[in-house]
Amino acid sequence: QLQASGGGLVQAGGSLRLSCVASGRTFSSNTMAWFRQAPGKEREFVAAIRSTGGTTTRADSVKGRFTISRDNAKNMVFLQMNSLKPEDTAVYYCATTLRLLIVSSWYLKDKYDYWGQGTLVTVSS
Repeated sequence: QLQASGGGLVQAGGSLRLSCVASGRTFSSNTMAWFRQAPGKEREFVAAIRSTGGTTTRADSVKGRFTISRDNAKNMVFLQMNSLKPEDTAVYYCATTLRLLIVSSWYLKDKYDYWGQGTLVTVSS
């Protein structure tokens, strides 16, 4: 029900924009998020956005470089990634939750109910 796209190979310092489209139902009233998983590491929180789009949060490692946004009319969420670093290399997953979460819980991956299949981002040095 979630389909992520936009990954690819980019040089350090470059940019990519990830997209995630929801199908089968609308998630316009749900918090949506991006997580990532690097080889051999746990899946980690990247960014999340409230249903209205008015509140967002990002992991410290991506602040100032990544921006999350959404278009509820299109049932989509985006992740604009600038100034990419080799350590950003990972499979990126979009996710959404049916629960009403407080912002401080947005980083907890077990709070999310639906996950996309992931899109690979590779940043070369």
